[in-house]
Amino acid sequence: MKTKLLIIASFLLVITISLKTLALGDPFKNAREKMVKHDLKGRDINDKKVLSAMGKVKRHLFVEKSLWNVAYNDYPLSIDEGQTISQPYIVALMTQCLNLKPTDKVLEIGTGSGYQAAVLAELVDQVYSIEMREELAKEASLRLKELGYQNVKVKQGDGYFGWPSYAPFDAVIVTCATNQIPTPLTKQLKEGGRLIIPLGNTLFHQTLTLITKVKGELKVKQISGVRFVPMIGETEKK
Repeated sequence: MKTKLLIIASFLLVITISLKTLALGDPFKNAREKMVKHDLKGRDINDKKVLSAMGKVKRHLFVEKSLWNVAYNDYPLSIDEGQTISQPYIVALMTQCLNLKPTDKVLEIGTGSGYQAAVLAELVDQVYSIEMREELAKEASLRLKELGYQNVKVKQGDGYFGWPSYAPFDAVIVTCATNQIPTPLTKQLKEGGRLIIPLGNTLFHQTLTLITKVKGELKVKQISGVRFVPMIGETEKK
């Protein structure tokens, strides 16, 4: 009996030590779980795959260390070059609207810190992301590789023109505001493909808009009011 009790006690000690080690390795696990439960599930995010991805991606690693303590709060955070990382709810909402399948190929316009690309990479086989600002593109590419996201390709360029060499895409997500739908992006959509984009006045508020290509035509559905930083490049000439 004593031997059995010693074995059980040792086993419980090992479990306790392991749990403490895991907690130390991921100090924001509880904050991330709380974010998923209250800010996503507690609203209208019900896609289990999206919820799982949001629970896996460590948002604090995509912002400055000084912001780690608020990384899982449901609001945008500043990153380099006057840009922002979207609030978790909007990232989840845009992702959910695309109704992604594991075999999908996704184009992202506006890499930023790489957070949205990481969420997408948890859900699909291939993610292609374009960032206009050279330093952000370099930093995001390096960060994503260091975090093990080998299925993401990042390049510096004008997202207005998309990425023709990898087209067509099953889905396109635009994480910056524009007052029009860039024609090259719709041309690079597969039949049945989905595009999610903030449309409207780039200085104020926009409407998150879902576009689906059906028999070559574009079906438009308005989702909700949002506010994003403006797209720069060719779109500014239009």
